[in-house]
Amino acid sequence: MQTVRSGLDVLVDERFARLRGKRVALLGHPASVDRHLVHLLDRCVEQDVKLVRLFGPEHGLLGDAQDMAHVDGHRDRRTGVEVASLYGPTRESLFLKREQLRDVDVLVCDLQDVGSRYYTFAYTIAFALRAAAGTATRVLVLDRPNPIDGVRVEGNVVDPRFGSFVGEYALANRHGMTLGELCRFFVAEDRLDVDLEVVWMDGWRRAMRFGDTGLPWVLPSPNMPTPDTALVYPGGCLVEGTNLSEGRGTTRPFELTGAPYIEDAHAFVERTRQLAGARGLPGVTLRPCWFRPTFQKHAGVLCGGAQLHVADPATFDALHTSTAMLAAARTFAGFDWRRTTYEYVSDRLAIDLLFGDDTTRQNLEAGQDATAATMHHAAPRARFLAVRAGFLHAGYGAVGVDAMGDDAAGAR
Repeated sequence: MQTVRSGLDVLVDERFARLRGKRVALLGHPASVDRHLVHLLDRCVEQDVKLVRLFGPEHGLLGDAQDMAHVDGHRDRRTGVEVASLYGPTRESLFLKREQLRDVDVLVCDLQDVGSRYYTFAYTIAFALRAAAGTATRVLVLDRPNPIDGVRVEGNVVDPRFGSFVGEYALANRHGMTLGELCRFFVAEDRLDVDLEVVWMDGWRRAMRFGDTGLPWVLPSPNMPTPDTALVYPGGCLVEGTNLSEGRGTTRPFELTGAPYIEDAHAFVERTRQLAGARGLPGVTLRPCWFRPTFQKHAGVLCGGAQLHVADPATFDALHTSTAMLAAARTFAGFDWRRTTYEYVSDRLAIDLLFGDDTTRQNLEAGQDATAATMHHAAPRARFLAVRAGFLHAGYGAVGVDAMGDDAAGAR
């Protein structure tokens, strides 16, 4: 197994030379650890880095808050340094303020991403870049592996009418980029005059999945316990836009999908296979099952549904698989789309924010199978692949492939 050095590992091996004599703020979470499982904050204390402020994204610096739970600011118990929350009760609370950087020479950002555009950490850094634009504050992004590889791209690209905190930029559902690459994309999209420096990884290659890196996995959010979870998440997160359980409150979040009104799990799996359409369900087996969530949707109630068992990650398409499951769930009495506020948005359906348009939902409502309902994703995804190529780090190797199997740039 090859051992990759994350951006933090590179910084540690340099003995934090880039931060000497600087006033530093940190944006991190529980997975901001080096290869020895020592946290970025602890390494800064060890190296006598002058810390003036800490920032926590969704789920908080400690990673203890559940999804969409608002987080308050506090003081770090060990250092006494102020911890400012970037996930409060209003959309305005998501934006790091310019005045919070007034006494900061370097903002260090170290957030493990999971390769899906719904995962909000990337946007928290994007908003920080906006705040730093035109100031003397340098933004130092410590790059980390895309745990589900930096090759495959799946799904749809966000229509600007359906932008939200699960889709702030025109990205595909599975984008095949690292956080450092995304930050270069954000700077270009927003035309920012900002001092961005990415500390690139050493030894990582695009085709690697997390298990190939030799790095330890720390759950970056409460319902992302393993890299296996990240692999199914580009599709599993769609379930948040329905009244189905996405497996929160179980030990296999996003791998389990079900609801109390699905009394026949075998029928649900069979309908999913039928409604997958011409593409079928490559690389995965759906197992009929029952589960009882301990919290969130349907807490304490028996749910029928399915568990995803991925046999071949190279051919598995998470978004297509979960779209087929939504098509099947619609045939059961009791199914509905989520109609409550979702990520600060109340005037559009959550499923439309997640898909990035309302066409996909309308196609499903018209009875189309998953292949037909998502056929229109191909053209915007191809345009995204062409744009994306300009922001990929050359040191990471191959460019990538469309989820349909076509080589994105003709070169590997």
